[in-house]
Order: sequence, then structure tokens, then C-alpha cells
Amino acid sequence: MSYGPPPPGGYGPPTGGYGPPAGYGGPPGYGPPGHGGPPAGDPPKNHLVMNILGIISCFPVFGIIGLIFAIMVNGQWSSGDYRGAESSSGVAKTMGIIGLVFFVPGALYALFMIVMIVALTISEI
Repeated sequence: MSYGPPPPGGYGPPTGGYGPPAGYGGPPGYGPPGHGGPPAGDPPKNHLVMNILGIISCFPVFGIIGLIFAIMVNGQWSSGDYRGAESSSGVAKTMGIIGLVFFVPGALYALFMIVMIVALTISEI
């Protein structure tokens, strides 16, 4: 059984094996999807203040969880994990809102108690 003569110019470089993956090494802008520079604009907000106030509230668990995610936002953005930074920002915002919902009534109650104590102290004088 004969396969005929080899092609002109030889067989060429071997296919497969080691080398850059497909999609790399082409003209700029033609890489795999999802890779490239950062999205336009600034990093997402980290909602740090809301979560700190949530820690001060009567139920600080939400504030602590939100604070952890708020701290992660800038680090993820600077390391190139843009979706992770946006996701952490969303969780931090949600936990911050829940923390503020507990903080506002607690702060109003504390203010009411201070006013009542001052009023009772003044009336006894």
C-alpha cells in the first residue's frame, strides 16, 4: 500500500501540542471574550459607612457581613475581578441597608432615652 509522494515543501510544523491557545497571538482586540482592560468608569461603591453604622446598630451581624464585603470591593477591582467587585458591592449595599433599618430605630430610641433622662434630671432639680 502506497500513500504517494510527500507534499511539496515537507509536512510543515506539527499540529497540536504545546504553544499558545487558540485566540492568542492574533491582532489586538481579538482575544477570548471577557478579557481586556477594566470597564469604563470608577470602581463600584463599597458602602462602607452604611455597614459601619449597621455594626453600631442593635443587630450588628448584618453590619459585620456587609463590612467584610465592603472591604473586598477595592481589592477585587484592583486585581482585575470586576464582576466580583460589582457582586461584593451589591452584597455590601444590601447588608448596609438592612443594618441601617436596624440602626435608625435604635438611634431614635437611644435619643429618646437621653432626652427623657435629661428631662427627669432637670425636673428633680
